[in-house]
Amino acid sequence: MLSVLRNRTYRRLFAAQVVALAGTGLATVALSLLAYDLAGANASAVLGTALAIKMAAYVGMGPVVGALADRLPRRTLLVALDLVRAGIALSLPFVTQVWQIYVLILLLQTASAAFTPTFQATIPEVLPEERDYTRALSLSRLAYDLESLLSPALAAALLTLLPYDRLFAGTAAGFLASGLLVRATALPAPAPAVRAGGLRARAAFGTRLLLGTPRLRALLALDVAVAAAGATVLVNTVVLVRDTLGRAPGDVPLALGAYGAGSMTVALLLPRALDRRPPEPDRRLARLLRPAGERASMLRAAFVLAGALWLLALGLASTPGSWSWPGLLAVWAVLGAATSAILTPGGRLLRRSARSADLPAAFAARFSLSHACWLLTYPLAGWLAARAGLAASAAVLAGTALLGALAATRLWPRTDPATLEHVHPELPAGHPHLTAAGGGGRHAHDFHIDELHRRWPRREATS
Repeated sequence: MLSVLRNRTYRRLFAAQVVALAGTGLATVALSLLAYDLAGANASAVLGTALAIKMAAYVGMGPVVGALADRLPRRTLLVALDLVRAGIALSLPFVTQVWQIYVLILLLQTASAAFTPTFQATIPEVLPEERDYTRALSLSRLAYDLESLLSPALAAALLTLLPYDRLFAGTAAGFLASGLLVRATALPAPAPAVRAGGLRARAAFGTRLLLGTPRLRALLALDVAVAAAGATVLVNTVVLVRDTLGRAPGDVPLALGAYGAGSMTVALLLPRALDRRPPEPDRRLARLLRPAGERASMLRAAFVLAGALWLLALGLASTPGSWSWPGLLAVWAVLGAATSAILTPGGRLLRRSARSADLPAAFAARFSLSHACWLLTYPLAGWLAARAGLAASAAVLAGTALLGALAATRLWPRTDPATLEHVHPELPAGHPHLTAAGGGGRHAHDFHIDELHRRWPRREATS
């Protein structure tokens, strides 16, 4: 998997991602301590509000970013956003009021909502081969998991030497290092996107692309399942460990580490599994079956998420003491593994479903809509646990994950080839698109939702 780092451009971009993630992890710890200094016992409410602002920024800014990203030089945009994030991080130690935290978090996460999908859309252009891109997706998944495990430990070590407000300087340093690495990298110039309409129409295009492509509609349903499982882990782990099991505070990161370990294990194994080819010499059949392999593995993982959450709910609803510490670690590892099995190949589906020029819009729309799922499941997990108990919370979120898995199964066709036959009754006979296709009415090519292809062909048209 590390062979992909031989590509100099990708190696620098991956290093930029790692240092930016490390800085973000330090900011998470420092922000918690800052909130406690300002709000005391109300620190949880402050952090909860900050998290809601973060998700709202992600949901609201994603489509707008997709509309603007293809109008600006990619490298200049990424460097500018890193500089903005660094400046905001350096401002946080000077905060004296809670409302100031909210304003700065809104600005910081708006910049992140612009940076992340633009960065993600750049990688498939740097690594055009699907084999290499799959390895890059796995490395990215590993980077996120390692950040969640190592950043708290790094922050704890630094806090033995420095006051917590100095951690924000580390955050700024991470963003500045990311900007320098991107600035020193020559990025490929994407093909210009030609789309009619103003900002609103361009912002809506990415969402229309996702909702108009069957496999991407299924991916959004899978994001619901992922958000249901992830919210259970991130919101309720501390209560499960401390109250239900009566464990020490130091066991909370161990439980989260089990979740991360499951995710990393699958991220390491997945590239080899996705690269397998069927023992059929006909390459056309291999191209047909490869998407089906992703479909099967991702759908299975979604049902595993639902099953693991049901197991958790049943264990919590049974007699007291029946739920054990090893059982929790095992379920968390399974949830992490299944989550990684869905998230890691997601970029491949986006890459396959959009033209190069439309990738920023596709990634931005997916970024926005997937975080909308989290915006739903985060409060659902917390409120249900507080009012109805952990067992009820796990049961409802298990049902949510199951609905997502069933919807994805329904939305994702079993046969999902890239090339589709279709017609254009709305185009005149001499239109350049028809001429390029041989001048005939019915023709076939790699099908993507765009200005000329606004709707997915009906099944009977592809048979």
